[in-house]
Amino acid sequence: MSMHSLENMAVFAAVVEQGSFSAAADWLGLSTPVVSKRVSALEKELAARLLHRTTRKLSLTEAGSVFYRHCARIVSEAREAGDAVAHLNAAPRGLLRVTAPINFGTYQLADALPGFLARYPEIEVEMEMSDRQADLAAEGFDLAIRLTSQPPANLAARHLTASRRTACASPEYWARHGKPVVPSDLTHHNCIIYSPNPNFNRWYFNGPGGLETISVNGNFRVNNTQAMVAAALGGVGVLMLTSFTVDRYIRTGALEPVLTDYTSPETDVYALYLPTRHLSTKARVFIDFLVERYQGA
Repeated sequence: MSMHSLENMAVFAAVVEQGSFSAAADWLGLSTPVVSKRVSALEKELAARLLHRTTRKLSLTEAGSVFYRHCARIVSEAREAGDAVAHLNAAPRGLLRVTAPINFGTYQLADALPGFLARYPEIEVEMEMSDRQADLAAEGFDLAIRLTSQPPANLAARHLTASRRTACASPEYWARHGKPVVPSDLTHHNCIIYSPNPNFNRWYFNGPGGLETISVNGNFRVNNTQAMVAAALGGVGVLMLTSFTVDRYIRTGALEPVLTDYTSPETDVYALYLPTRHLSTKARVFIDFLVERYQGA
């Protein structure tokens, strides 16, 4: 494909991400007719329709969905090449807007930020901690941290770390009630439950017999992990949360893990960003910092 075609690919990717020709035109600094003309030229060159056009919305055809993934990657690599050169000549600076889940933000990013800000004093970080799925393009976030087994196809992703859930309680609770030997023993324990989860009372364990699903119950349900941890530390019952939440308390002995011969399904943590939006130096060094922290890179 020609250099002009590559430019049209970038325009097409922007239309997909912005959701309309007019929004893409505003974002790219072009007129709406020019954006429409470039996408049409691309379709003509490919001899394939890429978008379903209706008066209400745009949607990808099957060919468009496949082609978009390649466009996003190519545009992202072009941005990265330019940014790599810019990185040599400019210190990271400016406002970095990040959205992250409450749990991960509280127990991980809050601890990481002092080191990051000390290394890059000209960067300001504005973080929204929320369990909702923010729209990066519409809300102006530079990147998102998300826990997911499969990153969204329309976002570039970099894997940061993985975590498993750990069943644990305070030493005082175990002294009063005894420790479970197999997962099914948890049905006889008071379990602290995360209420927003639609499968709030189902805990999963991988063991010699394969995957086991245990239905648990308890007298305390809450939509906040900090409250769950506080309750467990106070001896209320058993909780099962990601290792990045409870490991610090396990290391000090404030919480004691059980069923360590079993594992829970793994949760992956990714840094996500728009593939066709210029990934600034400030965003790149933040992602690199987290990779270094979690992977020792």
